Amino acid sequence: MNEFPAEEYRILVVDDSHSILEIVRATLTIHGFQVMTAESGEKALEIMENEGLPHLGLFDINMPMGMDGLELCERVLQFSDLPIIMLTAVEENATIVETIDHYAEDYMTKPVKSGELLARVRRVLRSIGDFAYPLEPFVKVDENLSVNFAKLIALVQGEEVSLTPTEAKLLYILMRHKGKVVNTDFMLRRLWPAESDFADEDRLRVYVHRLRSKIERKKSGMRYVYSKRRKGYSFLPESAS
Repeated sequence: MNEFPAEEYRILVVDDSHSILEIVRATLTIHGFQVMTAESGEKALEIMENEGLPHLGLFDINMPMGMDGLELCERVLQFSDLPIIMLTAVEENATIVETIDHYAEDYMTKPVKSGELLARVRRVLRSIGDFAYPLEPFVKVDENLSVNFAKLIALVQGEEVSLTPTEAKLLYILMRHKGKVVNTDFMLRRLWPAESDFADEDRLRVYVHRLRSKIERKKSGMRYVYSKRRKGYSFLPESAS
């Protein structure tokens, strides 16, 4: 089995306990991961705005002062499809079920065990796959398009264009799977996890149209989002086609 390329991944750990932050940070850093830490949800959002998104979030559920972990998930998942592992001391089954259904790929109960932490982090990153672009404050697609997901801004040929949260999340999903056809059902589940039973292709089609109208320039031949009949959508910059 190939060695896991931990050095390629950046992880944001959010917990109001300084000691837990240090334990998790040290464990992940020793094994090669890039690690950012925040002691509140508000600070985590600030980091994402100014330093860019991570590849994975580790969020504590219970942070009594300010935004808790579930609120942070809701905010982050409005504009991205960031994979998240929840850290919790809560053993209540209902909380765990809600977390997995609506927010996270996995969860861990405290106290954190280093072996289990590494195994779960690697499993989620392997299952989700790598993000196709370097994660900077503005993620550069090519010379014509860059995106700051947390600030909901795209730079299109140097012009600042505002995105809605759903448009940003849709773009994130497509960019994560650059060059591949993303199945329509998968996109509906990721865009609207709490409403996936009610969301339909027409709703998705409207948002794809709106996104394309903002980031593509037909006169200059700029195309990014392609429709694949009865299959889904793909993201393929002209420069990469």
